Amino acid sequence: MVTRNTKSSLFIISKVLHQAISGKIETILQTLWIGGLWVIGYVVTPILFASLDDRRLAGELAGHMFSAINYIGLACGTLLLAFALLASGKTWLKNLRVIALFLMLGLVVVSAFVLQPMMQELKQLGILPGSEAAAQFGRLHGVSSVLYLLISLLGLFLLLRRRSTG
Repeated sequence: MVTRNTKSSLFIISKVLHQAISGKIETILQTLWIGGLWVIGYVVTPILFASLDDRRLAGELAGHMFSAINYIGLACGTLLLAFALLASGKTWLKNLRVIALFLMLGLVVVSAFVLQPMMQELKQLGILPGSEAAAQFGRLHGVSSVLYLLISLLGLFLLLRRRSTG
């Protein structure tokens, strides 16, 4: 016979298990996305440019990796945001984790669907050194780099905040 205490105990156990599992999933998602951001942007890309004589090839490879980490970020960030929204309940507007994830996702969307296509279009048209297209590409690249840095720093904030809050 299932008593009220048994139902209450089962509910508490299921809630604790859910929190433990979702916490592990969040850790995996953060590691994949934020770790990927830092490794690609601040380890692999500089190595490519330092090691390859062909800067165009280095840029092409880096661009593919940045594109991949943007899509990884969209997937991981959306799931992390869902977890954060569920955990914060009605106070989600005051939750720094939710705000940081919204900002990160917004910046990824701008990078992936605005800046990268514009840069790719310029590359397909051909960029001659000293041309207006080269100057425009440089400006877009600069904006893209700043957005990437902001996403990376917000990711670091999430990791440090998660570590300090449990």
